[in-house]
Amino acid sequence: MMPGDDVLTEPMARRIEVFTGAGRRRRWSVDDKARIVAESYSTSVGEVADRYGLSKTQLFTWRREARTKLPAPAEPVFAAVIIEPPAPEPPTPASPKSPRRKSRRGGDGGIELEIGGVVMRVARGAEVKAVAAIIHALKADR
Repeated sequence: MMPGDDVLTEPMARRIEVFTGAGRRRRWSVDDKARIVAESYSTSVGEVADRYGLSKTQLFTWRREARTKLPAPAEPVFAAVIIEPPAPEPPTPASPKSPRRKSRRGGDGGIELEIGGVVMRVARGAEVKAVAAIIHALKADR
């Protein structure tokens, strides 16, 4: 045994920590907890926990408690919805020679095609074979 290795023969403290203060649990007000929990949703939990000297698990516990203590709404709440009409599209010069495809907004979900100056409207549920045959005939007629 080397001299100085035996703790019993040479009790020597190498490090001493001194705690000051009351040495009791901290008490957080409901408002403080709510503020800290709200802050933890806008940034990382770790940053907020470090800032206030909390453990991350304590902060997660506060968050869970805040979610479970939310009062249930007494009756359904609906949000107001405002639908604005679509802005008018600027007029574009039409080219009768080039086939183009136009789609209608809203409506029944159908489509509108213009091929060789002929406008064809196809409603939802139309037979695929019939539509393909009409398109083929319009393209062949050009």
